[in-house]
Amino acid sequence: MSQGTADWRARVDAVDAAIVDGWQSGFPVRERPFEAVAADLGVAESEALERVRRLYDEGIFRRFGPVLNPPVIGSSTLAAVRAPVDRFDEVAAVINGYEQVNHNYARDHEWNMWFVVTAASKERRDAILAEIEERTGCEVLVLPMLTDFYIDLEFPVVNGDRFARESLAETDVSATTISERAAADLSALDRRVLLEVQGGFPLSATPYRDVAAAVDAPVADVLASVEKLLADGCIKRIGCVVNHLVTGFDANCMVVWDVPDDELDERGVEVGKLPYVTLCYHRPRRPEREWPYNLFTMIHGREQDAVDAKIDELAAEYLPVTHERLYSTETLKQTGARYEDLVDEHAGE
Repeated sequence: MSQGTADWRARVDAVDAAIVDGWQSGFPVRERPFEAVAADLGVAESEALERVRRLYDEGIFRRFGPVLNPPVIGSSTLAAVRAPVDRFDEVAAVINGYEQVNHNYARDHEWNMWFVVTAASKERRDAILAEIEERTGCEVLVLPMLTDFYIDLEFPVVNGDRFARESLAETDVSATTISERAAADLSALDRRVLLEVQGGFPLSATPYRDVAAAVDAPVADVLASVEKLLADGCIKRIGCVVNHLVTGFDANCMVVWDVPDDELDERGVEVGKLPYVTLCYHRPRRPEREWPYNLFTMIHGREQDAVDAKIDELAAEYLPVTHERLYSTETLKQTGARYEDLVDEHAGE
């Protein structure tokens, strides 16, 4: 266990641990949700809320509330630039200045800055990418997701695991084709709710009531809207979003693979089932950018040697093809997906 993980773990008691590992998803959609959390923990409602507040204040949680699903709501893409070393900070500042950029990481590769752009429409997304290219003078590698084999950053962290889900045997997986244009049927209230909660829920005993007041709607309607957004996949989960870096998962590697096209779906599903693979998806090759890779996997770990060993296993047993390992070396920006608006960029009511 890393020293950072040990320091964090020493501050977490058994009840805290139950919150951290047990409430990353499944947060109740009811007017007083912390009543259910408290009953599960065997503590008072006020104590459950206060513990979540403290874990958030200490940075163990990055956010509290819904995790949105950008491919369902709007249009998003992974992108990368080759930022000159002497202009790296300048380029990062330009990219991070866009609210629609919700993740940005430095990676150990020729393409050394990787970010995600999320917007309400493909047109707005592409306009932002074009602005970034023009303002930075850096060619942008655009890699929208085409197939989602497995994406889930919910995993237990109150442990000594060297890599994510070390103790699990298998995860559920299914291939889902992703459109670059959202197909979700969003009502006017759904849109207002999504915009209000995209930064997280209020940390109060009545977060849905607070959201209802902010969007000027009855709380019962807001609860129904959230249930619908969950059922439709616009919201992936509701709970406490763990800060994996604080909990010691800082040896995180994106591995890109050149898989024969006729084997891609079969291999993507097979690899997505592996518990230590936290992300697995198909993105397009870009031969004009000398980018031949079409399958992306992510492994989160606390020890680079252990992560490398799992990548070696992938290459030997599951993906015997050319690959590259892109370790993240610095987190430049990390937030939830953010939208300017959803009303104007979708069809009318």
